[in-house]
Amino acid sequence: MRSTSGPDGPPTDVRTAMRKVSGLLLATERRAITGLAGLYATRMLGLFMVLPVLALYADDLRGSTPLLVGLALGIYGLTQALLQIPFGLLSDRLGRKPVIAAGLLLFLLGSVVAAGADSIGGVILGRCLQGSGAVAAAIMALLADQTREQVRTAAMATIGLSIGVAFAVAMVLGPWLAASFGLAGVFWFTAALAVLGLAVLWKLVPPAPRRLRHRDVGIDRGQLRGILTRGDLWRLDTSIFALHLVLMAIFVAVPFRLLEAGIAVERHGLTYLSIMLLAFVAMVPLVIIAEKRRRMKAMCLSAITGITLSLFGLAGLGDGFSALFGWLLLFFIAFNLLEATLPSMLSKLAPAGAKGTAMGIYSTSQFLGAFLGGVLGGALVQQWGLSAVFIGCGLVGLAWLAVMAGMTPPRHLTSEVVALDDSEHDDALDTLMARFAEVAGVEDVLVVPEERVAYLKVDRQRLDEQALARLTGSRNHHSGA
Repeated sequence: MRSTSGPDGPPTDVRTAMRKVSGLLLATERRAITGLAGLYATRMLGLFMVLPVLALYADDLRGSTPLLVGLALGIYGLTQALLQIPFGLLSDRLGRKPVIAAGLLLFLLGSVVAAGADSIGGVILGRCLQGSGAVAAAIMALLADQTREQVRTAAMATIGLSIGVAFAVAMVLGPWLAASFGLAGVFWFTAALAVLGLAVLWKLVPPAPRRLRHRDVGIDRGQLRGILTRGDLWRLDTSIFALHLVLMAIFVAVPFRLLEAGIAVERHGLTYLSIMLLAFVAMVPLVIIAEKRRRMKAMCLSAITGITLSLFGLAGLGDGFSALFGWLLLFFIAFNLLEATLPSMLSKLAPAGAKGTAMGIYSTSQFLGAFLGGVLGGALVQQWGLSAVFIGCGLVGLAWLAVMAGMTPPRHLTSEVVALDDSEHDDALDTLMARFAEVAGVEDVLVVPEERVAYLKVDRQRLDEQALARLTGSRNHHSGA
């Protein structure tokens, strides 16, 4: 047996883990990680770039109303939420690359439709088609197919980092493209990104190996009921839902707040760049405190409080650019902190062998939040004006804070995957669960004989490394965060 594990934590731990495994990566694994992280990032970049600009340029679109602008912003989330699981299941049957290519073609078609639209309805249709290319699960499954257990968690974390970078770049690049080439230019650029993604998929990503089942990535339908009824995981799903609901809603109004503060449209990108850089610098030590000092719940509640305060601040508590900049900075510090810590908390709380299922529900909640947030933001602006968006989202923040206040602080457990030798008999494998459970520090275990894998959740501070090494027969024990 070979024991492997990886970091479940935020970006600082991810970098450490990547340094540990960099010498272990095969050439094909490097190509797969680089290509698929780039593919995921370019796709998310195309979805995010419209966020800071659509509300500003929608007046040129026939039939535009604030409600329809909000729908255009968020509609991609609905199709993502509905189709990501079917696309993942299709990739199991038809192959990863063909399904990912089909998703990218849908994204390309949606970008072209939105670029050529002269009405808000056309943009809504285009955004709907963009979101229908819901290949996130298929991309993660292909990455799992292409990597070994001892490097897989760090490879997955690289995807997470690429999404964060894509969001920051989109907030800067979107306003610049719109100011230079109009809203249509933004969508034509996303179409070019889709073409680039297709080239990366077929030229850079290595040929797909035999498709395997990965419980740390894929959704197991037999686990859905148990995961959905877990109160601690439900709170995290609620959190990512609320976080992206608020994010999408406020961008129906934030661009106009910048105009009111005297920031010309062509300088919006520079403003967002300054905010994003400062927010990242401020977020890093908070993530370290959350992880190293085991203050996950405290940091989570602090971030939700910060978001709620910033939303009420953006409603009008303080005039001028300095106040607006300060409230937006507070919002994005808290936003980035939650984007880093919520997946880490989910990884710690998910049962052994159920991380993929838990993450699938979590991602669906995120996309549904984005959809409803766009609709809610547009409806509030249309009915009561810009300030109503921030007040309404602030009330969502208060309810969110109340939900999370009752959460039990997560135990700092690490996921491990133990690959079992093919030579071991199934009757011997049946006894492994009890043997693993006897090791000090092993808190949860799932042995899957047909996959020749055991999934463990361990407490690093209590783990008897020597006992686990004797049981697994491993001389090189790869530890995570």
